[in-house]
Amino acid sequence: MLEVDLAAMRGLVEGLGYHPLFVTVSGAHLYGFPSSDSDVDLRGCHLLPLEDVVGIDVPPLTLEYKTVADGTEVELVSHEAGKYLRLLVRNNAYILEQIFSPLVVLGQEFLDELRPLARRCITRHHYHHYRGFYATQRKLIAKDVPKRAKPVLYAYRVLMTGIHLLRTGEVEANLLRLNQHFGLGFLDELIARKIGGEATPVDSLEWSFHEARLAELEAQLDQAFADSPLPDDRDRKAVSDFLVRLRLAK
Repeated sequence: MLEVDLAAMRGLVEGLGYHPLFVTVSGAHLYGFPSSDSDVDLRGCHLLPLEDVVGIDVPPLTLEYKTVADGTEVELVSHEAGKYLRLLVRNNAYILEQIFSPLVVLGQEFLDELRPLARRCITRHHYHHYRGFYATQRKLIAKDVPKRAKPVLYAYRVLMTGIHLLRTGEVEANLLRLNQHFGLGFLDELIARKIGGEATPVDSLEWSFHEARLAELEAQLDQAFADSPLPDDRDRKAVSDFLVRLRLAK
């Protein structure tokens, strides 16, 4: 399943008896390099009844569901709106990428309301999220002998997304679209390797090349943080007011 059948995913979600505010696609399909055996990662947000969240015993705030559709594993993770919006104001870039994912399964009208608010929560301190994620990816790459295309591509993706965000304030998680700005011609071959099979190795000579390119992008990420025109603070009050309106409207 190289392209996500959004209508099929919508039917799957609606069949769960689950009423999300929105669901979007994340993971390899969002990043622009899914292979035939890639899972479909669905991420969403839902709202619990007010009486459930003001009592002593609060129900689980995260729902997880896994199934197989047409031979492809599908994973849905959804946070309750209060938890989701608290993550948003903690400079959590995963949340931003989910909100701004162009692969919308359902909830476009809600996203149209949420996205302008989320833009007011984009700060230069999202740098720390991408810095930390890159460090994790490097640890995974270090364990691979020989090196595989997938972790290397994830390292490129996270650095380029972070740099682009810090420079422009735009959330772009798709490596192909990011590369229109970076112009790294060699990524086409690496993406082709990933799409052709998850275990495709990158030989040691090529890894030396990629290690040097990643180091250059790492330096660009640090410089983008130093030079970023983005604000230091997010609009926490606006997010809080939005959550209150959301809860009291139900």
